[in-house]
Amino acid sequence: MSDTQAAQELERLAELASTCTACGLAATRTNVVFGDGSTRAQVMFIGEGPGRNEDLQGLPFVGAAGQLLNQLLSEIGLQRSDAYIANVVKCRPPGNRDPRPDEIAACKGYLVDQIRLIDPTVVMTLGNFATKLLLKEERGITRLRGRAYPWWNRIVIPTFHPAAALRGGASVLASMREDFALTRATLDGRPEPRSEPEAAGHPVEQLELFG
Repeated sequence: MSDTQAAQELERLAELASTCTACGLAATRTNVVFGDGSTRAQVMFIGEGPGRNEDLQGLPFVGAAGQLLNQLLSEIGLQRSDAYIANVVKCRPPGNRDPRPDEIAACKGYLVDQIRLIDPTVVMTLGNFATKLLLKEERGITRLRGRAYPWWNRIVIPTFHPAAALRGGASVLASMREDFALTRATLDGRPEPRSEPEAAGHPVEQLELFG
């Protein structure tokens, strides 16, 4: 599929999502936050769901968290326009609570298609929820980050949510910088991605989320 075809298909999906009423989040949203970025992105970010600012503007990762994400990208030689940013769910859960299983299921097809059309080399999961969901893990982000995990014929590199760095200070930000450096090294072909045998779950189990 050409870049033009991928962009057109993403536009079609975004239009479809804009009127989606497949779960209860449709009743409380201001805007659907479908995704943002390059259709040729080598790096795709996946967060949990839109927050208040994102719901108001219809774009993922705006405000202070988005500015930090942009800064971390620049430190590894990339701009926001080089990446693609999406969330597990496209509508804001009330009070920024975790998305519920029915809400995740309602949005699953959109995320599957985004990954398929963008076809990134690296998927960076932002925060506990997205990381545990994609990797089928019970362990938290603190234990999972710092490694590259083979996943769905791609590489997942978990890191903290930018909002956690804004709250958590220098140590969390330093860890995020390490994870972004690992992404840069993976894109450059060094080092070989590694994962703990028990860390990323069985490949068949991983595919169940997107089956």
